[in-house]
Amino acid sequence: MSEAVEYVSAARPLGSRGSRIDVVDSGTSDLTPTAAAVLAAVPTWWRARASAAGLAGRWLDVEDALQATPPLEVPVVDPSLGDSWSSLTSEQVGGAYVEALSPATRARHGRHYTPPELAAHLWSLARTSLALPPGRQVLSGLVRDPACGAGALLLPPLREHLHASYAVDPSLTLAGLPNLIQGVDTDPAAVWVANVVLAAEMLPTLARISDSRRKPLPALVQVGDGLSAAKAAARVVVMNPPYGRVRLSPAERERYAHVLYGHANLYGLFMAGAVESLDDKGVLAALVPTSFTSGRYFANLRAHLGREAAMSAVTFVEDRSGVFTSVLQETCLATFERRKRRKTRVTSLGSSETTIATVKVQKTGDPWVLPRRSDDAPVAAAASVMTESLSSLGWRASTGPLVWNRRSGDLHATWGPSRSHVIWAVDLDGGRLHRDPARDSMRYLALTAQSDQKVMVLDEPAVLVQRTTGPEQSRRLVAAYLGRDALSARHGRVTVENHVNVLRPTAPDPVLTPEAMTRLLSTKALDQVVRSISGSVALSAYELESIPMPHRDVVRSWIDLEGPALEAAVAAAYRPEEA
Repeated sequence: MSEAVEYVSAARPLGSRGSRIDVVDSGTSDLTPTAAAVLAAVPTWWRARASAAGLAGRWLDVEDALQATPPLEVPVVDPSLGDSWSSLTSEQVGGAYVEALSPATRARHGRHYTPPELAAHLWSLARTSLALPPGRQVLSGLVRDPACGAGALLLPPLREHLHASYAVDPSLTLAGLPNLIQGVDTDPAAVWVANVVLAAEMLPTLARISDSRRKPLPALVQVGDGLSAAKAAARVVVMNPPYGRVRLSPAERERYAHVLYGHANLYGLFMAGAVESLDDKGVLAALVPTSFTSGRYFANLRAHLGREAAMSAVTFVEDRSGVFTSVLQETCLATFERRKRRKTRVTSLGSSETTIATVKVQKTGDPWVLPRRSDDAPVAAAASVMTESLSSLGWRASTGPLVWNRRSGDLHATWGPSRSHVIWAVDLDGGRLHRDPARDSMRYLALTAQSDQKVMVLDEPAVLVQRTTGPEQSRRLVAAYLGRDALSARHGRVTVENHVNVLRPTAPDPVLTPEAMTRLLSTKALDQVVRSISGSVALSAYELESIPMPHRDVVRSWIDLEGPALEAAVAAAYRPEEA
């Protein structure tokens, strides 16, 4: 297809990754020749769709039939191209455009086309939250996507409304669509594609209107900033927003201060803005990474959602390597409702949807405990109502300070008086502190920087916990005790690499001794709790010290327990109904 395109307009300048730039009214994103060729093929696809709907004349020309102008001069392509494109669905046309963008453009702007199966499932979740009866229903309020890309998430509600409105005057149905379906995106080319594929769904309705009464089809998507304040409240916001850390202007930081904690992430801002735009019966249905449920930087967002629009359902997407190209983090579909809710439905979605549990709605800024597997559900339910944590029981977690590739020149295979023994994550495998031979070539850190003695050296007992685990490991919570003897065997000091968390007591007489804490973290129940906090292979220091714990008197009773006795006692605390 790229041979059909001889001209591509100058690209709109893009902000560096993580920056917010002004939206302009004209121009295009960075278009590869393939992306430009997709745009060039769209009019031919439209002609085939319009002809199949029984239309002729001006209605076969997308520029005459639709109140939307292409973002660049669209060259004429070989009409025979319609033979290969005529069978494409609206989703496939939109997907072709997004996939044709360069990997750098997709990564910089978080552009990932939503697979049709997930778009349909997200709308199904929204329908459940709206308490819509089975069967097609007309839309009772505005459905908006503030980061709509090529329009994938707007297709299911539009189709349902058009089918449900068949008995209504088709002219009135089409005229009312701008008040029911709205999309916004910063990419003018994506906006045009979205308008075309949405309008293609209207063609059968247009064909039922006499030629003398037909009007050009409405453009339902506009170029703009989806984070700008909405002019009209929405009944439903659907979105698969861009993500990534972002630098905000002082005005933007002030606007979002109530949901920010340190760094801002774009998708968190879109979630906050979406909640603000809902009407009093509104629903937010979002396809987003799961990091908002547990990460430190989302603590204020969680508390805000708990106050304003509690999460009524969450579906964890399995096999995420097949969901989006180049997206490797855990993903979920979640709905949030203005109406008061007491429970959250938890499911997983693979080849089919599986019910996991129903848990109490969580409204605080603490990490939310949400089981990913049904056998973890009882533990997660008990943990979600516990008010203590490792932090409140007198323990503080930090991440190991050594980022090895920043100090590669200071890493050595042999010890020396000015060197410190390095503990790597693999040295904790199996829950026992040892020396993995694979890291012996970088076993010692030369303390060359003035701050190394203070920053890099650990010379007191601590509990070490792997911050990242491999998918093949049976446990997500892997801990080992660094005691006095272990320190002495390592010349009295160590340096912890940053894939290891360091857990230390904050009081001289903590509820548990370090040895007892290590044993507790090695139990099955605690591993299940961690799996319900973080679905990824990473466990941050913040998530570690936020692990929910029973009352301190219960925890104190475990101090001398080991083995099966400890496993049974901890299981009883986290599965009280089975005790």
